[in-house]
Amino acid sequence: DRYDWSLLTKRKPVKWPNGARVALWVNVAFEFFPLNTPAKPFKALGGMVTSYPDIRHYSLRDYGNRVGIFRVMDALDAALSEGTPRLCYIGFDCTADSLHVGSLLPIMLLRWFQKSGHKPIVLMGGGTTKVGDPSGKDEARQLITDEKIAANKAGIQGIFEKFLTFGDGPTDAIMVDNADWLDEIEYIPFLRDYGRHFSVNRMLGFDSVKLRLEREQPLSFLEFNYMILQAYDFTELFRRHGCILQMGGSDQWGNIVNGVDLGRRVDSAQLYGLTSPLITTASGAKMGKTADGAVWLNADRVSAYDYWQFWRNTADADVGRFLRLFTDLPLAEIEKLEALKDAEINEAKKILANHATAMCHGADAAAEAEKTAAETFEQGQSAAGLPTIDIPAAELADGITAFALFARAGLATSNGDARRLIRGGGARVNDVQLKDENALVSADA
Repeated sequence: DRYDWSLLTKRKPVKWPNGARVALWVNVAFEFFPLNTPAKPFKALGGMVTSYPDIRHYSLRDYGNRVGIFRVMDALDAALSEGTPRLCYIGFDCTADSLHVGSLLPIMLLRWFQKSGHKPIVLMGGGTTKVGDPSGKDEARQLITDEKIAANKAGIQGIFEKFLTFGDGPTDAIMVDNADWLDEIEYIPFLRDYGRHFSVNRMLGFDSVKLRLEREQPLSFLEFNYMILQAYDFTELFRRHGCILQMGGSDQWGNIVNGVDLGRRVDSAQLYGLTSPLITTASGAKMGKTADGAVWLNADRVSAYDYWQFWRNTADADVGRFLRLFTDLPLAEIEKLEALKDAEINEAKKILANHATAMCHGADAAAEAEKTAAETFEQGQSAAGLPTIDIPAAELADGITAFALFARAGLATSNGDARRLIRGGGARVNDVQLKDENALVSADA
């Protein structure tokens, strides 16, 4: 009722190895937001025969309208509409001590799942991080020590508390670690009980394996086991918590399919999987990356001010889509904001920046970031909230070469990058353009 469909959806019967037939809805194309943007694929999988639902009546569907999820199976739709909280999980490996903006969409999916009256599970990959997910990778991940994994896990955990409500209530989120069961696996019994349900022929057809082999890039036996361990995670979460749904990015499709299939084989469980498109900007760039690197969610990696600026610098064409994906604003309000033109669209960008920053860093930090930006860029003042670095007075008295100062301040990624910035006329000190990359900057500059 609010989105235009460009092509019909087709249903294909798919033969599974044991002869069972599962009907998958395959979306040929549909309009993503806004209506005139290119269509993007979305995949859905159910453990049984599926059909095409109406996606309108509860808030998880509302988020489906936001992210482009136009297909949820009838069986899953019925399970989520019974009035009883259902459980869903998304896994996060502990490969760094912070998540970045690229992980925001999965977090928002869990947030809206909870707002829909259901119970989200945040699965920390304390076990699977020891193996390394080969999905989307050209080479094996560097192995991480147990101590580093624990430190990364500690850094990540606090992020989810900003987006989800944790506790003991029926819809309160819970956090579990797959190391609790993966570290206890006995190799031979595991192979006998679960390994026999996986076809190597089929595993070789999944993108995470197929693309690596086609490029003649090595794939270790350790990595090859990752999809089996992730599939087993789903089985364990079903047994321990009654979890019936796994969500994730489209690069996780093969891993999720294996989990659904394993649950059906060993427990006769009807499990489901949903994947969302990997988010890119209107220019085609990967979401969450800037010239300075990843946009981290932890304040000790990226300040609230820089985080606010990231959202404020959103391209005009992305404003409406990002408001839908990364804020809780009503869709009607978003439609008004994305209709703004020319200079007025900047107000919509500020609203996006305020809401996204408030969600991640708190309302006070968002307000301070907006104030700092206004004083600096609109009023021409040197605001107190701007990022600063400390330099010994004696060193500054002798003068620091301009290119070294810009690199040291984090305004360039290296000395070479700073030189190119100055040569291109993009560097200023006290609003005066630098023309000589070797000029000395002192306290009197």
